[in-house]
Amino acid sequence: MRFLKRFLQKRQQKKQQRLEKQKNQQQQMLQQMAADIQLSTDINENIKNIQESFHQSSDILFRTFSIGSSQACIVYVSGLTNEDRIYENVLTPLMEATEEAHSLQELIEKKISVSEIKQVQTFHEVINDLAGGFQALLLEGHQSAIIIGLPKWEKRSIEEPTAEQVVRGPREGFTETIDDNISMLRRRIRSPRLTIQMKKSGAITNTAVVVAYINGVANDKLVTEVNSRLDRINIDGVIDSGYIEELIEDNPYSPFPQVLNTERPDVIAAYLLEGHVAVLVDGSPFVMIVPTTIYSLLQSSEDYYERYIIGTIIRWMRYLFVVIALLFPSLYVAILTFHQEMLPTTLILSIADSREMVPFPALIEALLMEMMFEILREAGIRLPKQVGQAVGIVGALIIGEAAVRAGIVSAPMVIVVAVTGISSFAIPRFNAGISIRMLRFPIIILAGSLGLLGIMLGVIAIVVHLCSLRSFGMPYLGPLAPLQLKDIKDVLMRAPRWKMDTRPHLTGGTDRERQASNQQPGPN
Repeated sequence: MRFLKRFLQKRQQKKQQRLEKQKNQQQQMLQQMAADIQLSTDINENIKNIQESFHQSSDILFRTFSIGSSQACIVYVSGLTNEDRIYENVLTPLMEATEEAHSLQELIEKKISVSEIKQVQTFHEVINDLAGGFQALLLEGHQSAIIIGLPKWEKRSIEEPTAEQVVRGPREGFTETIDDNISMLRRRIRSPRLTIQMKKSGAITNTAVVVAYINGVANDKLVTEVNSRLDRINIDGVIDSGYIEELIEDNPYSPFPQVLNTERPDVIAAYLLEGHVAVLVDGSPFVMIVPTTIYSLLQSSEDYYERYIIGTIIRWMRYLFVVIALLFPSLYVAILTFHQEMLPTTLILSIADSREMVPFPALIEALLMEMMFEILREAGIRLPKQVGQAVGIVGALIIGEAAVRAGIVSAPMVIVVAVTGISSFAIPRFNAGISIRMLRFPIIILAGSLGLLGIMLGVIAIVVHLCSLRSFGMPYLGPLAPLQLKDIKDVLMRAPRWKMDTRPHLTGGTDRERQASNQQPGPN
């Protein structure tokens, strides 16, 4: 015990020293930014400093020219700049000018026909804007630079998300370009109350991160908490929204996702109208929604586009599929190992006959088949599309049939694993499906060791964990635990549209009314 206590104390001291070191580095970085070098009136000195900052990179282009008798230079990154518009809207009018500009404001107003323009005074601002696809205009004798916004990004066209396809509903999905994603949100929520707050994350990548919410609908404390967690992130780079997700969730050791991510703008708009907050990351088509509950992970956008009776029945079926995906192999193993009396005589004799030549107990048999199924599923995803489909379907059939013929596994086990795998496909969120699939293995081991008692212990452990889990302060099992009677109309069932007149209690701000009363349809 003393050794363990001493080990934990040393570990805590090292962690505290690391945090203090990071804090000192942040303070030094802030001081360096505050004392950043100002631009010089000598244009050649400015060009030299920019070249040194980018380490003589070949894609940083410098185009020098004259405005009257004064020397000028426009700097931009090749591949990130619309060079045709630079020539038409900036270079041509400036090179044709005969008089000299007495001020930058005069030059901007008379010659440059570009809407997005600003003036900066430091090298730090110039370099950041150049790396972001902007262009810098340097002028001899001026201690400021003109930043011009004429970027040119190669981007993917708007398509339907392959992982969230619907029969009825919008067919467009987010792309990797954050400006396009914001415009798709603005097109659905045409209100000035839709607030967009942009910040940067990643010391090297300088990735744009956007916080979106509806003012008055989202809780102010929730917005403050989201911004606080984003501001404390201090890493070298953010490549995808998954980087941000791991750094802002409440319990990083939980197998359950505490942030909902989607590629569908209609889903984001619907959650924003309920008082949630969306986090968009430049370069990622997946937008995060916080807070979330386990019920949100099991809901599909199509539930709200069909009539409420159909949506409710499909939702109940989906909950049943989750139970099957989690417990069906465990029940089979537990009954065959400890509780054979629970099955009818005819059925148990049929299963015993099929298992006569199988050399493994039911526990090992289930684990082998589940692992093989997961391997085939993963191979089908990673291989090219044409080959992956053949491996996923044909491979499972051939390997299953061969295993049964060889006497390695029994036919009922193949059926159980196949039904379990198909049920897991009905879970609409991929990350929620992974959690259910991974939890299946420890419950199978408990079932093979303790029978139905082991399954109950595993289920109780999962329920206790879910009860203690929170997503940005919101209970993960809410509004059922704790119980909010007015909010359960969109959990166990999909209430009619004319009944959903208030926003959720735990996410809504001051504006909780969604629609007027007496919206029930009927003859006049």
